[in-house]
Amino acid sequence: MHNAATLLSRRPHRPAPQITLGDPEIALRLGRVHELCGQARHMLAVSIVTQLGGPVVWITQQAATEYLCPEAIADQITPGHILFVTPSNKDMILWAMEDALRDGHAPVVVADLTAPPAMVPIRRLHLAAEAGCGIGACRPLALLLTPGQGGAPGIETRWSLEPAHHNGAGHWTLSRLRARMAPPRDWLMIRGQTGLMPAAPEPEISYEISAQQRNFVRNSLGHTRETTP
Repeated sequence: MHNAATLLSRRPHRPAPQITLGDPEIALRLGRVHELCGQARHMLAVSIVTQLGGPVVWITQQAATEYLCPEAIADQITPGHILFVTPSNKDMILWAMEDALRDGHAPVVVADLTAPPAMVPIRRLHLAAEAGCGIGACRPLALLLTPGQGGAPGIETRWSLEPAHHNGAGHWTLSRLRARMAPPRDWLMIRGQTGLMPAAPEPEISYEISAQQRNFVRNSLGHTRETTP
């Protein structure tokens, strides 16, 4: 049982370590499980991996029809820093992820899934990530890649990335679908030197006129009235 001395402290509260993608609101807490969904979820995962660096454990079922192309991401992260794991049984994907998180030496562990997992496996992944933090090498981040709009229960946050090329080539819409302490929100994203980042907002058009311009308009109107028969 804890006494009052251990429960209360004068030390300032320190926010949990997290990474961001160009905006403090686009934040993923380290040592927790996050879900990425949407058509461009793999691109979002690569941008997050770029922020933390390697080594990275990327787990995909052996029978998967889509694989991450190392040559396509070589300008963002060295392919040699990614350990690709391809279990033959889909049930082994979460087991491999749990084992990699508990080891605590890979800053990012990615699991490419065909469907959202249930609550119990998610809880086990959270516990494994917490155990990995205790190793001291890093605070492992768990990323679950799920199709459609996702839907895994018990995750820390859920993010969706969809193409938004109607805004111009190279634009995507990032949506925060779920977060424990933040409401849903959308961002228009572009690809920068370090991965995805929010697009610069369009400059606002000012319709204010100066005092000199107002006087000119007033005098012009007065002159027009005087000369009108």
